[in-house]
Amino acid sequence: MTKKKLRSQEWYGRTGKDGFIYRSWMKNQGLPHHLFEGEKPVIGICNTWSELTPCNAHFRDLAEALKKGIWEAGGFPLEFPVMSLGECSIKPTAMLFRNLASMDVEESIRANPMDGVVLMCGCDKTTPSLVMGAASVDLPALVLSGGPMLVGRFKGKRIGTSDIWRFAEDFKMGRLSQEEFIEAEAAMSRSAGHCAPMGTASTMAAMVEALGLALPDNATIPAVDSRRKVLAHLTGMRIVEMVREDMKMSTILTRKAFENAIMVNAAVGGSTNFILHLTAIAKRIGAELDLTDFDYFSSKIPLIANVQPSGEHWVEDLFYAGGLPAVMREIEKHLHTDALTVNGKTIGENISKAECWDRNLIGTLEKPIKPDSGIAVLKGNLCPNGAVLKPSAASPELLVHTGRAVVFENIDDYKAKVDDPNLDIDETCVMVMKNVGPKGYPGMPEVGNMGLPKKVLEKGFKDMIRISDGRMSGTGFGTVVLHVSPESAIGGPLAFVQNGDMIALDVPNRSLNLLISDEEFERRRKEFVPTQLPYERGYVNLFLDKVNQAHEGVDFDFLQGSSGSEVKRDSH
Repeated sequence: MTKKKLRSQEWYGRTGKDGFIYRSWMKNQGLPHHLFEGEKPVIGICNTWSELTPCNAHFRDLAEALKKGIWEAGGFPLEFPVMSLGECSIKPTAMLFRNLASMDVEESIRANPMDGVVLMCGCDKTTPSLVMGAASVDLPALVLSGGPMLVGRFKGKRIGTSDIWRFAEDFKMGRLSQEEFIEAEAAMSRSAGHCAPMGTASTMAAMVEALGLALPDNATIPAVDSRRKVLAHLTGMRIVEMVREDMKMSTILTRKAFENAIMVNAAVGGSTNFILHLTAIAKRIGAELDLTDFDYFSSKIPLIANVQPSGEHWVEDLFYAGGLPAVMREIEKHLHTDALTVNGKTIGENISKAECWDRNLIGTLEKPIKPDSGIAVLKGNLCPNGAVLKPSAASPELLVHTGRAVVFENIDDYKAKVDDPNLDIDETCVMVMKNVGPKGYPGMPEVGNMGLPKKVLEKGFKDMIRISDGRMSGTGFGTVVLHVSPESAIGGPLAFVQNGDMIALDVPNRSLNLLISDEEFERRRKEFVPTQLPYERGYVNLFLDKVNQAHEGVDFDFLQGSSGSEVKRDSH
């Protein structure tokens, strides 16, 4: 059997001038010549380490464990940086730059001499951007997540990111002082890692494990647990084997894998952001996936993991209770257990021996944590292309509700009015925020779970229906309708809502409607004036020109599909 030539040899195996150039400058790092002779697969380590991305700030250390595994298996590791998206720091929103980071990843992988790649990601957008970029090249690839931080401790209670929204309300109402607010900041973020609840970061880690792109337990091992380094070491060993087996991403990312990921997301009460990112990944790899799939495949799965914000506990606790394999085993009869994963085994084989060690953390299909989980996809005259809601994080009494609209034209209008004592609003109203979609903000920020007006909080109410074309943090909660498509800035029906209109939400029947006549609807459509988008240059201009709507994954229209890994021309 003829041994397949490594892709890296298109660079390092060259003779003459080109080979000299490709190898010589690499040797200034103290690398001996035999590393370039084609016996050791070159493994790229795509690292999103950055001190401006605190969730990923421990990745230098984790990369060293990864390299040890690559060396042990006979590989040649070469680490490279790509754009890192720090959710808590980047303005106006990290989502604006997800596609840019994915382009960085795609072109870095394709343009450089590597045979396989490990994607090191943790903070929310780093995972989808790396997977999207790698999928468009389709080399053997394996994901290594950074892991959740340890649960915070404040005033004798366990706290995490979901508590930010509660602390903010307490601060607004004077129940928490500025000094206590600052004390809580440090108490919450007390170790390396991403958010402690099942926010978007942990949802993404669960997504890649459910897709089969990561080794078992990748989703839940805490960032500072020594077993995270062991996982990194094993990941390094396995990626070398994957190159030798020529196991590309397209081998793993089948339709069955995407269906599994949707069902697992329902079981863990994952973030609504999951929809945008999984859709974008599917379009990169060429898998058929649309909004109806998210509703259909999650509708049969109850909440199995008792983890905030849908439940009571934390991802760290979930690991001790058995991790994602134990959760997946509880819904095994619904999963495609024959789906292949990166370790060469099927999903069924990976979860066959998983055990639950704590029934307070992991429920069963017969006795779930909550009966209704997953994603509810709404349709109606207010969202003809769809909108989404997370039932497990909503108030049951609001899932069927008709209320008077209180409209905020944009985020600045909301901030100026929400706590105005003269604002005509009560707990029965429906809060509507426009112009926070992909183009309108731009970038579709996590502002959909609008804080409630002070006058409503003073009456003791904790939830109201909120509707927008924006997103919500995976750590957020409430009866929040998100991703309304098409967005208001381009003339979607959300733009036509006026103060005093009645809006009917019916989650069981998956509907969301503006209760005005067809004639009035058409009149408002004709009078609509598009939002003036103020950007004229650079990346933001490209984003505004090429970005798709929420139901299509908010990717660029020209990035759907794959360009492969071949580079036909040399640089000299």
